[in-house]
Amino acid sequence: MATENGVVLLDRWVSPFGQRCRIALAEKGVEYEYREENLVDKKSPLLLKSNPVHKKIPVLLHDGKPVCESLIIVQYIDEVWADKAPILPKDPYARAQARFWADFIDKKIYECGTRLWKLKGEAHEEAKKEFIEILKLLEGELGDKKFFGGDEFGFVDITLVPFTAWFYTYETCANFSVEKEAPKLVAWGKRCMERESVARSLHDPAKVYEFVCMLKKKFGIE
Repeated sequence: MATENGVVLLDRWVSPFGQRCRIALAEKGVEYEYREENLVDKKSPLLLKSNPVHKKIPVLLHDGKPVCESLIIVQYIDEVWADKAPILPKDPYARAQARFWADFIDKKIYECGTRLWKLKGEAHEEAKKEFIEILKLLEGELGDKKFFGGDEFGFVDITLVPFTAWFYTYETCANFSVEKEAPKLVAWGKRCMERESVARSLHDPAKVYEFVCMLKKKFGIE
């Protein structure tokens, strides 16, 4: 059923990128129609039409006009529904810093995490070492702050928090403890989960692990 404000999200339940958009929409109190995409077997004609370049989710449709790429979508949501609490800080330098760390997360976490469950041997060990270094860098940026931007939940938090549901998968596939390596980051994740927008958007880590096991079987990864 279409919403009155014409907002539709093309997504996949397990996608940390789609979850960013769901969290942002929830934080802004925006009602929207959710459409689950089956990316494993067949992509919908609407997805292929809406994102002909990358052919990926998430895609936000606003009055029929598509917006692609999760970080761009989150910033679009922040700008369109500007009457609600801001996601990005107002100070230009703080905004630049938030965008820097969001970009860092976007380029590092998923790619390196995927190598943890896809690769073996020396390449796997290198991915594990790199992933732990990424966690420690992020923990250093967080420091003793409540959230990455300070006291307010914001852009960097929204960018990173969906991956906390994947930590169990990464730990299990690479035999390490995120909490041991980055305890402040785990504590931050728990604080984020106290927000309704986050708790409603993320899925049980065990279910995420089952999904990855299905992918490994599908791709013949033992």
